[in-house]
Amino acid sequence: IGMTRGFWRDRQRYVDTYWSRFEKVWLHGDFCAVDEDGLWYILGRSDDVIKVAGKRVGPAEVEAIVNSHPAVTESAAIGVPDPLKDNEVVVFAVLKSGVQPSENLRTELEELVTAELGRPLKPREVKFCAALPKTRNAKVMNRIIRAAYLGQALGDVSSLEDAGAVAAIQNAC
Repeated sequence: IGMTRGFWRDRQRYVDTYWSRFEKVWLHGDFCAVDEDGLWYILGRSDDVIKVAGKRVGPAEVEAIVNSHPAVTESAAIGVPDPLKDNEVVVFAVLKSGVQPSENLRTELEELVTAELGRPLKPREVKFCAALPKTRNAKVMNRIIRAAYLGQALGDVSSLEDAGAVAAIQNAC
């Protein structure tokens, strides 16, 4: 249940995509963890990685740290090009009702990430926004956030739940 059994008219592509890396193992690309009670948690995509100064970090790792702050409702982390480090992390944070953005809060979030992940992964910027662009399935659309941050064309936005969230990101930039 829930596992694809093939690609339309392209069996070999399906085998190459999901079954070729390890014998008899379906590699789907989700990054998961199992706790001491045997409960599984989907943490993000294993192929969604930001490379910063030779270190690799998943956006979900950065987001979990930022989201642990009591002032933050949710966040998104993106990688943006940097001539020295290859990429740098930029964070967009949605604050809880009644919490006002401030330089002190921005610094707290930067320091929180740095303390957990190390100096090379300190965010270049922490931006505050009213909402994150999401699909109808509530998945944050990081590619749209990245395109808006870099001033690029947004591409296909047909799966966006709330177009106003894109404006929130653009206003934060």
